[in-house]
Amino acid sequence: MKTSKQDLLKETGRAGPYGGRYVPEVLMPALTRLENEAVRLLGDARFQAELTGILEEWVGRPTPLTRAGRLGEAWGGQVWLKREDLAHTGAHKINNAVGQALLAREMGASRVIAETGAGQHGVASAAACARLGLECTVYMGAVDIERQAPNVERMKLLGTKVVPVQSGDATLRAAINEAMRDWVADPESTYYLLGSAVGPHPYPWLVREIQSVIGKEARAQFQAATAGLPDVVVACVGGGSNAIGIFHPFVEDEDVALLGVEAGGSGGAVGENAATIVRGKPGVLHGSYSYLLHDEDGQVFETHSVSAGLDYPGVGPEHAFLSESGRAEYIEATDDQALQALDELARTEGILAALESSHALAGAKRYLQENPGASVLVGLSGRGDKDIDILRELKR
Repeated sequence: MKTSKQDLLKETGRAGPYGGRYVPEVLMPALTRLENEAVRLLGDARFQAELTGILEEWVGRPTPLTRAGRLGEAWGGQVWLKREDLAHTGAHKINNAVGQALLAREMGASRVIAETGAGQHGVASAAACARLGLECTVYMGAVDIERQAPNVERMKLLGTKVVPVQSGDATLRAAINEAMRDWVADPESTYYLLGSAVGPHPYPWLVREIQSVIGKEARAQFQAATAGLPDVVVACVGGGSNAIGIFHPFVEDEDVALLGVEAGGSGGAVGENAATIVRGKPGVLHGSYSYLLHDEDGQVFETHSVSAGLDYPGVGPEHAFLSESGRAEYIEATDDQALQALDELARTEGILAALESSHALAGAKRYLQENPGASVLVGLSGRGDKDIDILRELKR
C-alpha cells in the first residue's frame, strides 16, 4: 500500500471516514481552542524543549530496546521488546500525561481531569500534575478500582482525587462518560487529559503525536542494533495509544508489517471480549466515529478482558483506517493466550509484563508460528506489578 505523507488526521480531524467531533455544542469552543493551542505549542521549540527535558530527566527516556533471546529461541524467531515498562510510573501512559499536562498549564487551566481503566493513565496523570503543580481528579470505574487497587493507592499518594464510577459497566467506558460530563459542566477552566487515541478531534492526533516518541526511538534503536528494520511491529490495542505511538513512525516503511492485538477475552459471544476491530462495526462513541461493539440500535455492548486497560468497546479512528486500508492487521488474543505469553516471558527473560502487553506478546508468538525466523518488535507497553492481585486470584 502506498501511504500519503499528508497528515489528514491533523488537518481535517479524520483518518479516511473515521474521527471527527460528535460532541455537545458547549464543548466545541473548548475543542477548537485545544486544537489551535496544541498545533501552536507542539510546533514551538521552547515547549518541545521543556517536554523533551522532562521526558529525559524525569520519565527516563529513551527507554531501552531489549532483545529477548531465550524467548525468541523458544518461539522460533527474533523478539525485540520496546521497554515502556521501564518508563516512570511503569507504562507508556506517562508520555501523553506529561505532554498534555504541559498543554493544560500553558492554556491556563485551573484543574485537570482524567479517566483510567487499568490505572496506569490515572497514575501517570497524577504524577505529571504533581510535577507541574496542577490539581487533578481521576474518574475510574468501580470494577476497575477493585481489580487495580495498587494503582488507586498510588494516585491518592500523589495527591489526586479518585472518583469511583458506579454507572454503566463500571469500567473504562463509564469512566470516560463521567469525565466528559465533568468537562461539559466547566469547559473553560477544566482541562480533560484524555488517555488514549480516542475521542473527538484533536485528541486522536494529539495523543498520537506525543506517543510517537515510542516508535521514533524504537525505529532508530532497531536500525542501530541490526542495520535494518523488523519484519513486523506488534502492539496491544484497547483505545490504541501505545499501538499508534509505535506504529506511526513505521507506516511509511511498507516492508514492515503492523499487527494490532485486541482482547479476545473468554470467547466470541457478546460481552465476552473487547475485540473492537475484529468483531465490531462503525459507529459513534465518545465523540468520534470509529469501530465499536454495538447493536443495530446503536446500543454499546458490555465487554470483557482480563486486562482492565483493554476492556473498552471502541478504538481510535486511525486504527480503524489502518485496518480498512490494509496497512495494518488486527487480530485477537484470548485471556488464556495472554496469560501464557506473560508466563513465558517472565520465565525466559525475567520480565513481568502487564496483562495488556501480554496480548501483544501472544500476537508475536502467533506471528512467529506462521512466519518462522522473522524479526518481531513488540511494544511492551507496561509492567505487571499492578496485575499481581489478578494473577494471584487466577492461579488459585
